[in-house]
Amino acid sequence: MGSIGRNQEHELIMICIYDALTHISLGDEFSIEETMENIFQMPFDEIPLFSKQVVVKSLSHLDEIVSVFQKNMPKWKFSRLNRLEQAILLMSYTHFQIEGPDSKRVIIDVAVRLSKKFLDDTDYKFVNAILDNVL
Repeated sequence: MGSIGRNQEHELIMICIYDALTHISLGDEFSIEETMENIFQMPFDEIPLFSKQVVVKSLSHLDEIVSVFQKNMPKWKFSRLNRLEQAILLMSYTHFQIEGPDSKRVIIDVAVRLSKKFLDDTDYKFVNAILDNVL
């Protein structure tokens, strides 16, 4: 696959988290390394460190991150959100934890862009509002 751009990397991270959430919801055992290798189409040790950090931290702290979102969306259940929406929110939260407060606007912009591309027409507004409160 060679080198990948940041936009493509964000999409691949989102897909990895989405795939893992699907396995988790089905009660399937899976290897995050194999999942990432299949999605990135490269050996795990060649996948960018940033991608590995975001995916692994999102999943290893899943319950903790979900509870942060749940506190900020009292009328919604995180588990009832579209799984892609969940993946975008998880990715964004973890990205923010790695990069810090200076990156809030950029992270929300990435999430909105992914939402506009992959979700229903107005879902990006919800993603934007939740991330603005949580980050």
